[in-house]
Amino acid sequence: MTTVSDAVAQVRERIARATQEAGRSDRVQLLLAVKTVDAARIRAALATGERLIGHNRAQELRAVEPELTDIEHECHFIGHLQSNKVNQVMAWAHCVQSVASERLAQRLDRAAEARGRDLDVLVQVNVSGEESKAGVAPEDAVGLAKQVAVLAHLRLRGFMTIGANTPDERRVRAGYESLAGIRDAVVTSGSPGTEDATELSMGMSGDLEVAIGAGATMVRVGTGVFGARPQP
Repeated sequence: MTTVSDAVAQVRERIARATQEAGRSDRVQLLLAVKTVDAARIRAALATGERLIGHNRAQELRAVEPELTDIEHECHFIGHLQSNKVNQVMAWAHCVQSVASERLAQRLDRAAEARGRDLDVLVQVNVSGEESKAGVAPEDAVGLAKQVAVLAHLRLRGFMTIGANTPDERRVRAGYESLAGIRDAVVTSGSPGTEDATELSMGMSGDLEVAIGAGATMVRVGTGVFGARPQP
């Protein structure tokens, strides 16, 4: 039976191999996607030395994070965030990766101000155009990023997307490459607050190699580490 630590090592090997094959010398970050994962298994993964975890649900974040306060880690929120759950997320999250509207950005900015802190954010872009996926349309992403970047208590770190749900690797890669192009356009735009928006959070258990080949700086892996999620 594969342990969590063995699974983390295997994913790290995949990341290293994909990075080398892409001719890259930088290090791609691994974010552990912990949807439905209990605190004990998260702790086992963090014990390997990984430090990034991502929650999809505000209620799970609120339940699990108090059990992880004694172990160093960075908590990201990677799911759809409802306005009435902002304060729950703000209590624990270092970064919100799923900002897809100016309205949510402004709500997060006000919440951060109220807490006397700044918050890292990524703009989520729907590169596939699939209705089942959240995110701003690619043609609107640069404009939204510039709006987010000037908010006083938010730090625009980059962009996030979920790849197309298709076995067509070319289509998946095209979506990821389009996000890299959006990132480059924003970073070089000269607009205030955009110069450090270099992060590309894209790629998951099934397609991380494609994402890394297209320039991902962070991949979000859940089932590849923790196994299949229980069916509802």
